Amino acid sequence: MMGGMSADPDLFALWARGWALTRDVAPPVWDDGGWRIEVAAEDQLRRFLFSQSDEAVARRAARVHEPKVFLKVCAPVEDVEPLLPKGWIARQTGAVMTLDGMMRDAPVGEGYSVEMTREGAVTFCSVRSPQGVEAGRGRAVMVSGYIIYDRIAVEPPFRRQGVGGHVMRTLQTAMGGTAKGVLTATSEGQALYRTLGWRDCSAYTTAVLEG
Repeated sequence: MMGGMSADPDLFALWARGWALTRDVAPPVWDDGGWRIEVAAEDQLRRFLFSQSDEAVARRAARVHEPKVFLKVCAPVEDVEPLLPKGWIARQTGAVMTLDGMMRDAPVGEGYSVEMTREGAVTFCSVRSPQGVEAGRGRAVMVSGYIIYDRIAVEPPFRRQGVGGHVMRTLQTAMGGTAKGVLTATSEGQALYRTLGWRDCSAYTTAVLEG
């Protein structure tokens, strides 16, 4: 459905800034055709972000010789794979999505509660079940008039019960009801976000060296 669509470079750069803020890592740095973020996590050293599949992806892949360095490209996997040297694995991990309006109300069942916290620029939301178990969570940050949503998750026993939508709508309201938003969605998350009013912007492919 998204074909060869790429993401708007300025909007993708804005999302990258927000992602770094929500993860409490250094801001993105422009580096030969893509944004570099030093993640310094156990499972990810750094990531390079590209708003389209072009020669910048090929140049970067040719210079990476260590594991745990990820290339994230706003393009379908069939456009990215031909740019990668032997030894790379690429898979389409979802989509970049945008919002331009208030999300629909997403109530959950009786007895659920919401906990909101804030650390620096980042707002956190946790939804708990009537038994006090965390059913879902997410975080968001405002960048240049857009809300960047990140790490939206629902625990398996509580899926398809409105929890994810409730997290999203609660975050939007807590951030002042700003209508514009950007996120990267997993393939599973896309269906939920579409029901809330989000639109697909581009495919989102992840590539990493084997091993």
